[in-house]
Amino acid sequence: MSRKVIQAYLDEIEQLLVNCSNTYIEEYSAVILTTERANLRIRIRFALRYLLAVSEAFVIVDNQITYIDYRYHFQDEQNNLIFRYDSTPHFPNLPSFPHHKHLFDNVIACEKPYIADVLQEVMEFLE
Repeated sequence: MSRKVIQAYLDEIEQLLVNCSNTYIEEYSAVILTTERANLRIRIRFALRYLLAVSEAFVIVDNQITYIDYRYHFQDEQNNLIFRYDSTPHFPNLPSFPHHKHLFDNVIACEKPYIADVLQEVMEFLE
């Protein structure tokens, strides 16, 4: 059953990517390490300029995805950070620790976003 949960999630992500307009997928790597664990890495170019780099490591617990680690990094063509969500435990004073969002000049508390919401945020930025 765990492998089916992983495959359903990866299929959902692929469908999200297919529905993104004006994009180029530079890298898509989904590695199923065990029946309960997988890693996902994606590099998406928007308008051939902006880059969204996605990295997720997750396990299946009670038929639910539990994220071990994640990073959603969005930057412009000069490699300037626009935003990055991640779970690196380096801001222990934030109420959402270890989850947080880097902005170009600040770090704020936030919960882990769903990848579809990150893609929507990118699309809204580009409008």
